[in-house]
Amino acid sequence: MTNQNSAVEVLFKIDKVDPLILCGVSDEHLKLIETHFPVEIIARGTQLKIRGNPEVVEQVESILTEMVFIANKKKNLTINDVDTLIHIVKAESGIGEVVTPSRKKSESTKELDEVILFTRQGYVKPRSAGQQQVVEAVKRSDLVVVIGPAGTGKTYLAVALAVAALKAKEVKKIVMARPAVEAGESLGFLPGDYREKIDPYLRPLYDALEDMLPKELIKRYTEQGSIEVIPLAYMRGRTLNNAFVILDEAQNATAMQMKMFLTRLGVNSKAIVTGDITQIDLPEKTTSGLLQIQEVLQEVEGISFVYLDRGDVVRHRLVRDIIFAYDQFSQQKNKPEEDK
Repeated sequence: MTNQNSAVEVLFKIDKVDPLILCGVSDEHLKLIETHFPVEIIARGTQLKIRGNPEVVEQVESILTEMVFIANKKKNLTINDVDTLIHIVKAESGIGEVVTPSRKKSESTKELDEVILFTRQGYVKPRSAGQQQVVEAVKRSDLVVVIGPAGTGKTYLAVALAVAALKAKEVKKIVMARPAVEAGESLGFLPGDYREKIDPYLRPLYDALEDMLPKELIKRYTEQGSIEVIPLAYMRGRTLNNAFVILDEAQNATAMQMKMFLTRLGVNSKAIVTGDITQIDLPEKTTSGLLQIQEVLQEVEGISFVYLDRGDVVRHRLVRDIIFAYDQFSQQKNKPEEDK
């Protein structure tokens, strides 16, 4: 029996997993925990109320956290998984010993804390120090500018943060835009109508979305207006409230387009601007808006700039080496004659 004089009551929020998967059919997972620990667990929607001795309650919270992690990794949780976790925690603490508040978090618990979004393929989390800086910047700033070379996960990370905000009901819609700049080929010579011609420019954004959400859900969100993927020009004249807005490939936005995009932000909105200043496809003598805002907005409160480099590349190892080789080539080419 629980000692009522020393009992505490703790709420465990279920915000990263389906409550049915976590609790089991007829709460069988929770009942199993109760047979091993002198606690009472009551499920109420997306919360679990845990009542018992403080130290034992902490053990149970540890088990529940591990259960959430496993459930999201496997997309399932069995009674055997729960039983194994119970015995691991009991073995770690010893017979009659409890986990003290100073016990270090397990690696899986730390990993769970870093997760941005769970998907059918697994989960999305920062994969480099630079990506972690992006996540922290989005928490503290309403506008984050992310500049870095290809392969650093700028677009993918931005879309993951937007989808996570939408699923958590922090915003009501996602708007993703790209400038339709011709990079070595003419739109006029491509087959199809305007929408078909513009689709290749927007495809990377759809690809990221499809990694994170089922296609049928993307279709429903799109029909409801909860997700928009549009050319940058379509942003003109709008005010976006309660929205997570992304401008991708921002190095190809003109100075005027960049100002237009940034002034669309409304109440309770966040924006991420991503781009690679080494891949500007604008005509000569046309100022890149991404280059300009580094001078204009660097000191504005509420705006964060994050710079990624080849150390943050998360694609194939060769991508990092290719970026390095091009950097070296560019430096040699721009060297004064007397230094060569």
